[in-house]
Amino acid sequence: MKEASGELSMTAVAVVAIAAIGVVFTTLVWPSIKANIVNQTRCSQTLSCETATSGAKTVKCTVCKDDNCSQTEEVYCPVK
Repeated sequence: MKEASGELSMTAVAVVAIAAIGVVFTTLVWPSIKANIVNQTRCSQTLSCETATSGAKTVKCTVCKDDNCSQTEEVYCPVK
């Protein structure tokens, strides 16, 4: 009986540890990954970009906010 309760305890510890890792991932890691994906998608759909200065890592670009491009937004994209 003691062995069975020990295995149950270890299972509970494993479940709690997996849940904790999931919470950390969804609250800390996933938002930055999602923001990076959205930014890269926007940068692939630019209307125009300023000329990059020497040594610059990002450049200001204009993208459409909606499908018919009635509103635009400025974002910073990596220099290609």
